[in-house]
Amino acid sequence: MEPLIIIATPNISWLHPDVDYPRSPESIAEEAALCRQNGASILHTHAEGRWTETIRAVRSTSDIIVQCGMSSLPIADRMDVFRENADMISIILNHHDEAFARTECNALHLKPELEEYARLCAEYSVIPEFEVWHTGSIWNLNYLIEKRAIRPPYVTTLFLGWPGGTWSPPTIEEYLYRRKNMPAGCVCNVSIMGDAQRDIVSTAILLGDHVRVGTEDYPFNHFGQVVPTHELVKETAELARAIGRPVATPDQARKMIGL
Repeated sequence: MEPLIIIATPNISWLHPDVDYPRSPESIAEEAALCRQNGASILHTHAEGRWTETIRAVRSTSDIIVQCGMSSLPIADRMDVFRENADMISIILNHHDEAFARTECNALHLKPELEEYARLCAEYSVIPEFEVWHTGSIWNLNYLIEKRAIRPPYVTTLFLGWPGGTWSPPTIEEYLYRRKNMPAGCVCNVSIMGDAQRDIVSTAILLGDHVRVGTEDYPFNHFGQVVPTHELVKETAELARAIGRPVATPDQARKMIGL
Protein backbone atom coordinates (compact mmCIF):
# COMPACT_ATOMS: atom_id res chain seq x y z
CA MET A 1 0.00 0.00 0.00
CA GLU A 2 1.27 3.46 -0.88
CA PRO A 3 2.20 5.81 1.97
CA LEU A 4 -0.63 7.98 3.27
CA ILE A 5 -0.86 11.56 2.00
CA ILE A 6 -2.15 13.86 4.75
CA ILE A 7 -3.50 17.21 3.54
CA ALA A 8 -3.55 19.92 6.22
CA THR A 9 -6.26 22.62 6.18
CA PRO A 10 -5.39 25.36 8.73
CA ASN A 11 -8.14 27.66 7.47
CA ILE A 12 -11.39 29.15 8.71
CA SER A 13 -13.72 26.63 10.34
CA TRP A 14 -16.89 27.23 8.33
CA LEU A 15 -19.15 25.59 10.92
CA HIS A 16 -17.27 26.90 13.97
CA PRO A 17 -16.04 30.37 12.87
CA ASP A 18 -14.89 31.36 16.36
CA VAL A 19 -12.06 28.82 16.12
CA ASP A 20 -8.75 30.60 15.66
CA TYR A 21 -6.55 29.95 12.62
CA PRO A 22 -3.49 31.58 11.01
CA ARG A 23 -4.28 34.56 8.80
CA SER A 24 -1.03 36.26 7.79
CA PRO A 25 1.44 34.76 5.30
CA GLU A 26 3.99 34.41 8.10
CA SER A 27 1.64 32.63 10.51
CA ILE A 28 0.32 30.37 7.73
CA ALA A 29 3.91 29.45 6.88
CA GLU A 30 4.68 28.74 10.54
CA GLU A 31 1.66 26.46 10.87
CA ALA A 32 2.52 24.78 7.56
CA ALA A 33 5.98 23.93 8.88
CA LEU A 34 4.45 22.42 12.04
CA CYS A 35 2.01 20.39 9.92
CA ARG A 36 4.95 19.16 7.84
CA GLN A 37 6.85 18.13 10.98
CA ASN A 38 3.84 16.17 12.21
CA GLY A 39 3.16 14.24 9.01
CA ALA A 40 1.41 16.43 6.44
CA SER A 41 2.78 16.43 2.91
CA ILE A 42 0.29 18.91 1.41
CA LEU A 43 -0.90 22.28 2.71
CA HIS A 44 -4.38 23.35 1.55
CA THR A 45 -4.47 27.10 2.04
CA HIS A 46 -6.87 29.96 1.35
CA ALA A 47 -4.00 32.42 1.90
CA GLU A 48 -6.62 34.95 3.02
CA GLY A 49 -6.45 36.22 -0.56
CA ARG A 50 -2.72 36.96 -0.38
CA TRP A 51 -1.61 34.21 -2.74
CA THR A 52 1.82 35.47 -3.77
CA GLU A 53 3.05 36.37 -0.29
CA THR A 54 1.69 33.19 1.27
CA ILE A 55 3.11 30.80 -1.34
CA ARG A 56 6.54 32.42 -0.99
CA ALA A 57 6.40 32.40 2.82
CA VAL A 58 5.41 28.72 2.98
CA ARG A 59 8.14 27.70 0.56
CA SER A 60 10.71 29.59 2.61
CA THR A 61 9.98 27.49 5.73
CA SER A 62 9.41 23.91 4.51
CA ASP A 63 9.15 21.58 1.53
CA ILE A 64 5.40 20.96 2.00
CA ILE A 65 3.38 20.90 -1.22
CA VAL A 66 1.29 24.07 -1.65
CA GLN A 67 -2.32 23.49 -2.70
CA CYS A 68 -4.36 26.68 -3.18
CA GLY A 69 -8.03 26.45 -2.33
CA MET A 70 -11.11 28.72 -2.54
CA SER A 71 -12.51 27.02 -5.63
CA SER A 72 -15.64 29.18 -5.30
CA LEU A 73 -13.71 32.17 -6.66
CA PRO A 74 -13.66 33.02 -10.38
CA ILE A 75 -10.50 32.27 -12.31
CA ALA A 76 -9.59 35.97 -12.56
CA ASP A 77 -9.30 36.16 -8.77
CA ARG A 78 -6.92 33.19 -8.68
CA MET A 79 -4.47 34.02 -11.44
CA ASP A 80 -1.72 34.81 -8.90
CA VAL A 81 -1.83 31.11 -8.00
CA PHE A 82 -0.77 30.27 -11.55
CA ARG A 83 1.67 33.16 -11.94
CA GLU A 84 3.41 32.14 -8.70
CA ASN A 85 3.55 28.50 -9.91
CA ALA A 86 1.83 27.00 -6.90
CA ASP A 87 2.09 23.22 -6.83
CA MET A 88 -1.67 22.60 -6.91
CA ILE A 89 -5.01 24.38 -7.27
CA SER A 90 -8.43 23.18 -6.11
CA ILE A 91 -11.17 23.00 -8.76
CA ILE A 92 -14.77 22.12 -7.95
CA LEU A 93 -16.37 19.84 -10.54
CA ASN A 94 -19.92 21.10 -9.97
CA HIS A 95 -21.76 24.13 -8.59
CA HIS A 96 -21.18 25.52 -5.11
CA ASP A 97 -24.20 25.32 -2.83
CA GLU A 98 -23.04 25.46 0.78
CA ALA A 99 -24.72 26.63 3.97
CA PHE A 100 -22.29 27.52 6.74
CA ALA A 101 -22.65 29.09 10.18
CA ARG A 102 -22.29 32.71 9.05
CA THR A 103 -22.38 32.57 5.27
CA GLU A 104 -23.80 30.75 2.30
CA CYS A 105 -22.02 30.10 -0.97
CA ASN A 106 -23.78 29.68 -4.32
CA ALA A 107 -21.81 29.76 -7.56
CA LEU A 108 -22.05 28.00 -10.91
CA HIS A 109 -18.97 26.41 -12.47
CA LEU A 110 -19.77 25.38 -16.03
CA LYS A 111 -17.82 23.05 -18.29
CA PRO A 112 -16.08 25.88 -20.22
CA GLU A 113 -14.64 27.07 -16.88
CA LEU A 114 -13.41 23.55 -16.12
CA GLU A 115 -11.78 23.37 -19.55
CA GLU A 116 -10.09 26.75 -18.98
CA TYR A 117 -8.76 25.53 -15.63
CA ALA A 118 -7.37 22.46 -17.37
CA ARG A 119 -5.66 24.65 -19.98
CA LEU A 120 -4.13 26.95 -17.35
CA CYS A 121 -2.90 24.02 -15.26
CA ALA A 122 -1.13 22.60 -18.31
CA GLU A 123 0.33 25.99 -19.26
CA TYR A 124 1.67 26.80 -15.79
CA SER A 125 2.50 23.20 -14.72
CA VAL A 126 0.10 23.34 -11.76
CA ILE A 127 -1.55 20.09 -10.63
CA PRO A 128 -5.38 20.31 -10.51
CA GLU A 129 -7.08 18.90 -7.42
CA PHE A 130 -10.66 18.09 -8.39
CA GLU A 131 -13.38 18.38 -5.75
CA VAL A 132 -15.93 15.55 -6.00
CA TRP A 133 -19.15 16.33 -4.12
CA HIS A 134 -21.50 13.75 -5.69
CA THR A 135 -21.68 11.43 -8.69
CA GLY A 136 -22.45 14.37 -10.99
CA SER A 137 -18.95 15.62 -10.20
CA ILE A 138 -17.63 12.29 -11.50
CA TRP A 139 -19.56 12.81 -14.75
CA ASN A 140 -17.76 16.13 -15.29
CA LEU A 141 -14.41 14.56 -14.43
CA ASN A 142 -15.01 11.89 -17.06
CA TYR A 143 -15.97 14.66 -19.51
CA LEU A 144 -12.54 16.27 -19.05
CA ILE A 145 -10.81 12.90 -19.36
CA GLU A 146 -12.68 12.00 -22.56
CA LYS A 147 -11.76 15.39 -24.07
CA ARG A 148 -8.12 14.71 -23.11
CA ALA A 149 -8.10 18.04 -21.30
CA ILE A 150 -6.34 16.43 -18.33
CA ARG A 151 -3.99 13.52 -17.86
CA PRO A 152 -3.50 11.02 -15.05
CA PRO A 153 -2.99 10.80 -12.18
CA TYR A 154 -6.25 12.62 -11.44
CA VAL A 155 -5.99 14.08 -7.94
CA THR A 156 -9.45 14.14 -6.36
CA THR A 157 -11.04 14.90 -3.00
CA LEU A 158 -14.38 13.35 -2.02
CA PHE A 159 -16.40 15.73 0.16
CA LEU A 160 -18.88 14.29 2.66
CA GLY A 161 -21.13 15.96 5.21
CA TRP A 162 -20.55 19.54 4.02
CA PRO A 163 -23.93 21.30 4.53
CA GLY A 164 -25.95 22.87 1.72
CA GLY A 165 -27.46 21.79 -1.57
CA THR A 166 -24.39 19.69 -2.43
CA TRP A 167 -24.55 17.85 0.92
CA SER A 168 -23.98 14.12 0.99
CA PRO A 169 -24.26 11.85 4.04
CA PRO A 170 -20.99 11.49 5.99
CA THR A 171 -21.12 7.71 6.03
CA ILE A 172 -18.80 4.91 5.07
CA GLU A 173 -21.50 3.65 2.68
CA GLU A 174 -21.54 6.97 0.79
CA TYR A 175 -17.75 7.05 0.63
CA LEU A 176 -17.57 3.49 -0.74
CA TYR A 177 -20.37 4.12 -3.27
CA ARG A 178 -18.73 7.23 -4.67
CA ARG A 179 -15.29 5.63 -4.59
CA LYS A 180 -16.60 2.72 -6.65
CA ASN A 181 -17.68 5.11 -9.41
CA MET A 182 -14.38 6.99 -9.67
CA PRO A 183 -12.49 6.56 -12.97
CA ALA A 184 -9.24 4.65 -13.16
CA GLY A 185 -6.11 6.66 -12.50
CA CYS A 186 -7.45 8.66 -9.54
CA VAL A 187 -5.57 9.57 -6.39
CA CYS A 188 -8.46 9.91 -3.92
CA ASN A 189 -8.59 11.93 -0.71
CA VAL A 190 -11.51 12.38 1.68
CA SER A 191 -12.79 15.51 3.43
CA ILE A 192 -15.46 15.14 6.11
CA MET A 193 -17.30 17.74 8.19
CA GLY A 194 -18.62 16.45 11.49
CA ASP A 195 -17.89 13.78 14.05
CA ALA A 196 -18.18 10.97 11.49
CA GLN A 197 -14.77 12.08 10.26
CA ARG A 198 -12.77 9.54 12.26
CA ASP A 199 -14.71 6.52 10.96
CA ILE A 200 -14.38 7.55 7.31
CA VAL A 201 -10.76 8.63 7.69
CA SER A 202 -9.91 5.26 9.25
CA THR A 203 -11.66 3.45 6.39
CA ALA A 204 -9.85 5.52 3.76
CA ILE A 205 -6.51 4.81 5.40
CA LEU A 206 -7.26 1.07 5.45
CA LEU A 207 -8.36 1.02 1.80
CA GLY A 208 -5.32 2.91 0.48
CA ASP A 209 -6.87 6.35 -0.07
CA HIS A 210 -5.66 9.60 1.44
CA VAL A 211 -7.06 12.10 3.95
CA ARG A 212 -7.56 15.78 4.60
CA VAL A 213 -7.75 17.17 8.15
CA GLY A 214 -7.61 20.56 9.83
CA THR A 215 -9.62 23.39 11.29
CA GLU A 216 -11.46 23.96 8.00
CA ASP A 217 -12.87 20.44 7.92
CA TYR A 218 -13.34 19.57 11.60
CA PRO A 219 -11.40 21.38 14.35
CA PHE A 220 -11.89 18.78 17.10
CA ASN A 221 -9.53 15.98 18.14
CA HIS A 222 -10.83 12.57 19.25
CA PHE A 223 -11.29 13.92 22.79
CA GLY A 224 -13.66 16.60 21.45
CA GLN A 225 -11.17 19.42 22.08
CA VAL A 226 -10.50 22.25 19.63
CA VAL A 227 -6.84 22.04 18.62
CA PRO A 228 -4.66 23.60 15.89
CA THR A 229 -4.32 21.82 12.58
CA HIS A 230 -0.84 20.43 13.23
CA GLU A 231 -2.21 18.50 16.22
CA LEU A 232 -4.99 17.06 14.05
CA VAL A 233 -2.32 16.04 11.54
CA LYS A 234 -0.29 14.39 14.29
CA GLU A 235 -3.34 12.47 15.54
CA THR A 236 -4.07 11.25 12.00
CA ALA A 237 -0.46 10.21 11.41
CA GLU A 238 -0.47 8.25 14.69
CA LEU A 239 -3.70 6.54 13.65
CA ALA A 240 -2.20 5.54 10.30
CA ARG A 241 0.93 4.14 11.90
CA ALA A 242 -1.16 2.23 14.44
CA ILE A 243 -3.08 0.68 11.55
CA GLY A 244 0.22 -0.18 9.89
CA ARG A 245 0.36 2.34 7.05
CA PRO A 246 3.36 4.65 6.63
CA VAL A 247 2.90 8.40 6.20
CA ALA A 248 4.11 10.03 2.98
CA THR A 249 6.83 12.64 2.85
CA PRO A 250 6.35 15.56 0.44
CA ASP A 251 8.77 13.89 -2.01
CA GLN A 252 6.76 10.67 -1.95
CA ALA A 253 3.51 12.61 -2.36
CA ARG A 254 4.96 14.50 -5.32
CA LYS A 255 5.56 11.21 -7.16
CA MET A 256 2.05 9.97 -6.37
CA ILE A 257 0.28 13.09 -7.64
CA GLY A 258 2.47 13.59 -10.71
CA LEU A 259 4.51 16.64 -9.72
